[in-house]
Amino acid sequence: MTGYRGLTWDHPRGRDALEAAAGAAAGASSSEAEPLITWDVHSLEGFESAPIAELAETYDVIVLDHPHLGDALAAGVLRPIDDLYPPTYVAGLRSAAVGPSTPSYTLDGRLWALPLDAATQVAVRLPERLDAAPATWAEVLELAERGGAPVALSLAGPHALLTLMSACVAFGQEPATAPGCGLLDVEVATTAIEVLAAIARRAPAGSDLLNPIGLLERMRRDRDIAYIPLVYGYVNYAVGAGGALRFHDAPATTAFGRRGSTIGGTGIAFTTRREPSRALLDHLGGLLAPAAQAGFIPEHHGQPSLRSAWRDDAVNAASGGFYRDTLATIEQSWVRPRVPGYTPFQSAASALVRDAVLDGAPARATIAAVNTRFDALASIAERSHA
Repeated sequence: MTGYRGLTWDHPRGRDALEAAAGAAAGASSSEAEPLITWDVHSLEGFESAPIAELAETYDVIVLDHPHLGDALAAGVLRPIDDLYPPTYVAGLRSAAVGPSTPSYTLDGRLWALPLDAATQVAVRLPERLDAAPATWAEVLELAERGGAPVALSLAGPHALLTLMSACVAFGQEPATAPGCGLLDVEVATTAIEVLAAIARRAPAGSDLLNPIGLLERMRRDRDIAYIPLVYGYVNYAVGAGGALRFHDAPATTAFGRRGSTIGGTGIAFTTRREPSRALLDHLGGLLAPAAQAGFIPEHHGQPSLRSAWRDDAVNAASGGFYRDTLATIEQSWVRPRVPGYTPFQSAASALVRDAVLDGAPARATIAAVNTRFDALASIAERSHA
């Protein structure tokens, strides 16, 4: 029998630990002609937008983002984790994973992916250009307007919408999670767009074109971005001699207020393409064991999902305090909608938001257009349940 095929995303955080674990599993049994699982990779953009139903025709295991669940469940291409692992193991994940990591992969009362990697939008600064991170959005705006410490926003691809939704959470109104009454509150979203536009006008040229990895790479390499208030956290950029960035909790609207952020991270999902063996289930499930999460995963450039690892002294010492300094944000983070059609909607809506933030398209008209597109997803959901 040939080995299983898996798909993850092409970055050390998404690739290295899985490949190293697969290599160790293959080496453990010389009688196996092929490795237990072979991992292919696709780009961050592919991870964010590729149709899961199509990928499931080729792959037995897929590392995915939780908004893909709506389309995946409508197509019937995933196996519930509850049917593959003992109830005690699943219950342990629900209580041990940081923030809403496990709830983000829970839909219709069932868990659909193992929460391998936990991440959310956080703030990041360049230590030599900024001594401390702003605590509030008012301080972020003041920093951008004052000059001298350039502030950038994450706006490329789907991230303009993600940044706006997170700002809305901080400003006191979570976006909707199901279509029917619009995604965004008009007043709150209008205020958020105005703040983002004021920051974007002063951002370093070309920074709006970069995805989170590109932004953090530029920040570390060129040292011309002093601060980003919301960008998905990558522990890989918190380490390294002379170039490490410092990550912090995302800004709130008031001191000690809620840190507005939209959770990301990744989950391991099993497709219906092929029945997983007990060896495969044990292999992948073992990556979420506390010892692996605090040892093997961070040692191989991964980002653990268990709260115990985020609080671990050794893990934080090796990462410049990345986990403790962003823990409050991920614990308070918001979970996106998981409805059929959401992933293409996210890309289209983000383009509308980007026009408002960068090019001055009217905020209220933009919000109305986003809300209309979101509510149109209701018809897709109805067809999928017909």
